[in-house]
Amino acid sequence: MPVGVVIVDDQAVFRTAARELIDATPGFRAIGEAACGAEGLRLVDDLDPELVLVDMRMPGMDGVETARRMTGSHPRSLVVLISSSDLPAAASHSGACTFVRKQDLCRDALVAIWAEHGGG
Repeated sequence: MPVGVVIVDDQAVFRTAARELIDATPGFRAIGEAACGAEGLRLVDDLDPELVLVDMRMPGMDGVETARRMTGSHPRSLVVLISSSDLPAAASHSGACTFVRKQDLCRDALVAIWAEHGGG
């Protein structure tokens, strides 16, 4: 069974690129996308993914709060914070397992994150 991944990011262009990357990575499958934190929480409730990529900066509920709520309600889902900028200090209180800059997200990074934190 492939690792089911949900993408939570307010930028449609990034969601598309991330979905294509995930689907091109053996052993992984994009199973859902959300454009905001609240939608992401509902999607994780419905799909119970193994891995969730959450953008740090989104309007409304930011990535730190989204990750905190996800890890609280879905402790088996591995949450990874993503951003085009550096990690803010507040992210350490999110419950996310790690942080990846968007520009560093690639097939090897996805596999390494899962191997180190997920169970691969």
